[in-house]
Amino acid sequence: MAGQALVAFADVSFLPGMAHWYSGLLPYPLLLPSQLAILIVQAIVCAGFLRGSGVLVLPRRPRLGRALIGVAFVYAAAMVVRYALTMAWHPERRWLGPGTIPSVFHVVLASFIATVGHYHATRPPR
Repeated sequence: MAGQALVAFADVSFLPGMAHWYSGLLPYPLLLPSQLAILIVQAIVCAGFLRGSGVLVLPRRPRLGRALIGVAFVYAAAMVVRYALTMAWHPERRWLGPGTIPSVFHVVLASFIATVGHYHATRPPR
């Protein structure tokens, strides 16, 4: 997110251009705050795990864990398909050409969701 903001607002040349970071699905003035909100939620969840308390930490819920893993799998799979279709329809974008960075970061977000799901799915409730 910081790299994307640097490219958008500071016009830095050592990072990939805006076309690489931005898929165009959400207007950038809405995209940046939504990305910030996602990072804040992730930080809150991580802080809860560090404390050993919080809405997504306790109580452990195996059904929630399985659901989160399922959502994360579908989400990541959709991003892999998106990436494959982008490569098929726009061969000039291979491999890390314009528009591919968002797909990679969505897979990272799906991994975060799967990790929280794994915590709940593999540990018995207290």
